Amino acid sequence: MGMFVNSGNGAFQVALNSEIYVDKTGLIKYTNRVMNTLQGYICNSRPRRFGKSITANMLTAYYSRGCDSEEMFSNLEISKSPDFRKHLNKYDVIHLDIQWCLEPAGGAGRVVSYITEKTIEELREYYPGELPEGINSLPEALSRINTLTGKKFIVIIDEWDVLIRDEAGNTKVQEDYINFLRAMFKGTEPTKYIQLGYLTGILPIKKEKTQSALNNFKDYSMVNAGPLAPYVGFTESEVRGLCETYRQDFDEVRRWYDGYQLGKYHVYNPNAVVNLMFEGDFQSFWSGTASYEAIVPFINMDFDGLKSAIIEMLSGNRVSVDVTSFQNDITNFANKDDVLTYLIHLGYLGYDQKIRTAFVPNEEIRQELIRATKRKTWNELVVFQQKSEELLNQTLSMDGDAVARGIEMIHREYVSSLQYNNENSLSSVLSIAYLSTMQYYFKPIRELPTGLGFADLVFIPKPEYSPSYPLLIVELKWNKSAQTALQQIKNKKYPDSIMSYTGNVLLVGISYNKKSKIHECRIERYERTDT
Repeated sequence: MGMFVNSGNGAFQVALNSEIYVDKTGLIKYTNRVMNTLQGYICNSRPRRFGKSITANMLTAYYSRGCDSEEMFSNLEISKSPDFRKHLNKYDVIHLDIQWCLEPAGGAGRVVSYITEKTIEELREYYPGELPEGINSLPEALSRINTLTGKKFIVIIDEWDVLIRDEAGNTKVQEDYINFLRAMFKGTEPTKYIQLGYLTGILPIKKEKTQSALNNFKDYSMVNAGPLAPYVGFTESEVRGLCETYRQDFDEVRRWYDGYQLGKYHVYNPNAVVNLMFEGDFQSFWSGTASYEAIVPFINMDFDGLKSAIIEMLSGNRVSVDVTSFQNDITNFANKDDVLTYLIHLGYLGYDQKIRTAFVPNEEIRQELIRATKRKTWNELVVFQQKSEELLNQTLSMDGDAVARGIEMIHREYVSSLQYNNENSLSSVLSIAYLSTMQYYFKPIRELPTGLGFADLVFIPKPEYSPSYPLLIVELKWNKSAQTALQQIKNKKYPDSIMSYTGNVLLVGISYNKKSKIHECRIERYERTDT
């Protein structure tokens, strides 16, 4: 058992020893199915602290012939698979952690040579007669072993994109690494000695330089996770089970940490959920996993529409994004879509593949993005926050005329004339107008089923603010009076269905005249009557 070759199951055992371990061994059923096929080249990228290394350690523990892992996996999902023992500990596994290699290698420029030297040295212990001293290329060594013995290898590379991201400006390091990857995986010869290739990192495969080196790999990412979606993070059912065990309010957990939408799955950040279960306090755990300072230069880029898109998403709205333009290259952003796509891969934004929109996934990330925007003055955000804070205070003071004037100003300044009379744009403007509420409220819920109908917008206060801040029910009307909007709330008994959230409720009726472009607002306090 070596450091890189057949490194054993000790790392995965640490995960199993943990008080909270969520079984993701179902992924192995997929890798078993595709190994030794043209589909057996997988790049599975995801944000920090989404379980990348645990997955790499799991695959190593299962496949490596350097250990006996049957007991370890015997009570896990993969043990129910018919081919469980067929592949268990049957292969030579080369497991590389590029991030870890940086220090012992002596820097990025030495990583490829360090990996090559150490791995060949370990391979000689398994195949002493097949690897003479003259061989100093790892792909050549694997090819020679295969030719002489028929053995094939599983190659797992964790943090595969570290040199792509962190050494983007170092041409020599990039070229050496890309040439190494090309020799390892691309062409006819590697198909002879590669049983399975599995890369994991933050970024998908770079579309320019590495595309020719790794275009035989299938990308699964936060943009399109495909069949690997349930193994990217914790699923809703898994989080619900943890909430029952640790006696946490699932609805509250969902408001704080849900939001990553991968196919049919709602995926949660495992790090955030585990920390919540242990600590019991709803807060942002993101700062401990990734520095928001790293994204400040990107969200401050001077691309047309970028900052307004960030503001709109912070307000709870979604924005269209073309994720296909991004080259997975952080040195070559061409437009706002590239920046937004990068933020999706980093986990700062969610992505709905069906309607191709980006959004702030949950309350945790919303707080992190607000912190990031404060690291450098955003005139646009400062202005919106000031206007929004004033609007919220006017709403709480039940000054309907002032609220109408404020909404009218934001509607006029923010929305283009082509969309000015669009009903959806008015809803978006309302959520943007109340941007400052995010400090006290969860993101606004649109079309919340209530009573005998749907509330256009509902602002639910966070538990710590509910004694001081009322729940807001907002009804929008076109070419009708604000009083009509208020009456609809009362007629359809909206408040009765959501009184469990808070004891205080304000009813906000807003009307808009398409012809005159005049807004009207009426606000009433809903007096709760307990029976």
